[in-house]
Amino acid sequence: MDTQVWLEFLKQNWLVIAIGLIVLLIVVNLVKTVVKWLLVVLIVGGLLIYSGISLDQINDVVSTVKNETVDTVKSEVMNLMMKEAQDAKYTSNGDGTYTVKAPNLELNGSSGSGEVKVTFRGVPVGTWDINDTIQSYIGQARTNSTTGS
Repeated sequence: MDTQVWLEFLKQNWLVIAIGLIVLLIVVNLVKTVVKWLLVVLIVGGLLIYSGISLDQINDVVSTVKNETVDTVKSEVMNLMMKEAQDAKYTSNGDGTYTVKAPNLELNGSSGSGEVKVTFRGVPVGTWDINDTIQSYIGQARTNSTTGS
């Protein structure tokens, strides 16, 4: 969000925000337990609704941040795949599935499937479609496992 938009909003609505904060402080100091927090949520929600920020806009921002984060992690994992390809080892599990392990990455898939489950430093990062980079990584891991290096 643009800081200029927030500054303009604060300039236009400073009185309503000040009144809301004063009411919020009074509620926090006088009312106890669950009722207090319910009133706090209602006041903050009212200020958000008054400000013109809708839940759809908040959802859009959260979705955008999530997508950008996933894309960044995927890019980093792909770069790491290229760097760790020489250390990757391919293991056939005997039931039609396979595992490719490297120091920071683990891929689990099944033969003939177009997807693999990717784990980065012990944290699952999702199921990805097999692209050229992943296919090359799996091929290098097979080569490493058969040559014994």
